[in-house]
Amino acid sequence: MHPTGARRPAAPWAVGFVVLLTLAAFAASVALDLHTDVDGPGARIAAGWGWSYTLLGLLLAGLAAVILVRSPRQGIGWGLAWTGLFWAQDGLSQSYARFAIRPDDALPLANLALWSFNRLGAFLPLTGALLLLLFPTGRFLPGRWRVTGWVTTLAMGLGALVVVVTRADGALPDVRLPSEVDVDWGSLPLPASDAVLSASIAVQVAGLLSAMLAVVVRYRRSTGLERDRMRWLLWSVVAIALVLVVSAGLDIQAVNDAAIFVIMVLPATAMTIAVVDPRLVAIDDLLARTLVYAVLAGIILAVDLVAIALLSAMLDDSLTERQLVLVVLLVSVVLYGPLRGRLARWVQVLMLGKRSDPYDVVAGLASTLESIDQGPEQLAAVARAVATAFRVRYVAVEVDRGDGERLVATHGARPAQTRSLPIVYRGAEVGRLVLPSRGARSWLSRRDGQLLADLVRQAANAARTTGLAEEVQRSRERLVTAREEERRRIRRDLHDGLGPVLSGVVFQLESARLLVEKDPAAAGTRLLEASRTVQDAVADVRRLVHDLRPPALDDLGLVGALRQLADQLARGGPAISVADDGLSALPAAVEVAAYRIVAEALTNTVRHAGATRAGVRLCAADGALRLEVADDGAGLGEDVPSGVGLRSMRERALELGGRVEVACPPTGGTVVTAVLPIAGGER
Repeated sequence: MHPTGARRPAAPWAVGFVVLLTLAAFAASVALDLHTDVDGPGARIAAGWGWSYTLLGLLLAGLAAVILVRSPRQGIGWGLAWTGLFWAQDGLSQSYARFAIRPDDALPLANLALWSFNRLGAFLPLTGALLLLLFPTGRFLPGRWRVTGWVTTLAMGLGALVVVVTRADGALPDVRLPSEVDVDWGSLPLPASDAVLSASIAVQVAGLLSAMLAVVVRYRRSTGLERDRMRWLLWSVVAIALVLVVSAGLDIQAVNDAAIFVIMVLPATAMTIAVVDPRLVAIDDLLARTLVYAVLAGIILAVDLVAIALLSAMLDDSLTERQLVLVVLLVSVVLYGPLRGRLARWVQVLMLGKRSDPYDVVAGLASTLESIDQGPEQLAAVARAVATAFRVRYVAVEVDRGDGERLVATHGARPAQTRSLPIVYRGAEVGRLVLPSRGARSWLSRRDGQLLADLVRQAANAARTTGLAEEVQRSRERLVTAREEERRRIRRDLHDGLGPVLSGVVFQLESARLLVEKDPAAAGTRLLEASRTVQDAVADVRRLVHDLRPPALDDLGLVGALRQLADQLARGGPAISVADDGLSALPAAVEVAAYRIVAEALTNTVRHAGATRAGVRLCAADGALRLEVADDGAGLGEDVPSGVGLRSMRERALELGGRVEVACPPTGGTVVTAVLPIAGGER
């Protein structure tokens, strides 16, 4: 039951009826053709096989069914359905005329069948032209092309009407027909004229060519989904041109029937795919290949004609038919191979870009990236390479910076609809590659996907290079800032601490000098005060020196300095041991970083861990110093935030390109592990 007021769509029923009619016509046509005398008058006056036309009508009806079941209001579906019925009745009329006209008599309706085939069939080319002119909107092109569409339709209609009303005297083969057959049945008593009939044929051909040209114009004007659909119809037009070139000049009935069949089926099939799913296959690749063969066939045909004309002129028309065929074959063999390869490459680049030659694309991009130093310029080079390889109008490479900003390099104008592909570097997404989501060139085959993956890897390397360049720049800025801050601190300590102290010492010594003769005791007191002041100044200098680099590192080495530090921290605290695997001399920066990291870790252990034992272990392997500080204390809770000390350890390791990890094993305690690169350090 349907809701009140709702109506079941008529398309499935109507199109099903059309399919059944065409199927019945095809079956009847096959049966009639099988029982036709191929040497009889009917077969000669209605040359060709009717079943091929009824099969064409059945295929058109089937394609209409595919469209209308999916979209009952689609006008092109109804156009295909009625066109299929028209072609089916034409084929059935031909089959019946061939069967019904016999040497001595004719079956009923033979004249009507012959008239329908010979006269009404003149309107068949108009059906194909109208489909080309009206797809996909159901209206002619606007502007001047609307006038062209109407002129084409009227001219083809009038040309077909001339065939309908003109007498057939002299236009049919010399066949003895029974008295019941009237070849001029249904026509007006107008005299036959070969010129008029030739003009009618010329009008039909010109109309079909005009419709094909209208498809090209509509394709160039279309955008979005309509362009995707028109690309399919454009392919069928190129294929039709190829068929016309191949079958030109061949007066063979079977070849002509096959050409007509292909000329009608290809546009109908293209329209059906365009309406149902225009992205079913890579149409640009199919269009490129068809264009190659069409141009190639035209070139070979032209060269064949020129060669035959020259040979005929030189040999005074003495070439036999076998010699002409041999000339055509030789010219085709000589031209086909070289022309096909070069033409295919040219059309491939024109239609689809350089995606068919992935090695050159990837190698060219790698070479370009090697010659570019700046990160943004590398991303722009990746965008240009992708746009060139896939011949798309827009490509964007987006890279996420560490500070939350995004670096974007674009090529072309951004369309309304895009899609993003992730750029992954070592398992982490570092950016995106943005491409148009519509258009045949955005369709990627498996081979195209592999090429794009290779280019994305190049983009990932470029993105990583950009990130490293920015990270290096930020590191430089941090180093400069830290250096200036350190200089400011030392200046402040010298100016505010050591400077006044030394000034006081000078004052005390000068005072003692003045009192040494008058009051030796007071002078001694001044000297004692100056001595104490100098001792305080020496302590300040030692503190400054220790902040810059612990003196124990120079006196005892890294391991000795750490053992001295452990002895100091172990007074009243946990027992601390220091072990090493026989370290050799290390770069100064590595020694300072290792000492500071171990000192911070041990200080945290003594103050907060509640441990009874702690151990420090150092070893050098694979170009890096590995140190480990472990204790048996309480460990760190999951909700404990990273403090200043932990951040300080990590920053010291990062300055050297190393890392620091803090873990709490299931057995308890805390383990601080640091890895500091040794190679390239300053000793």
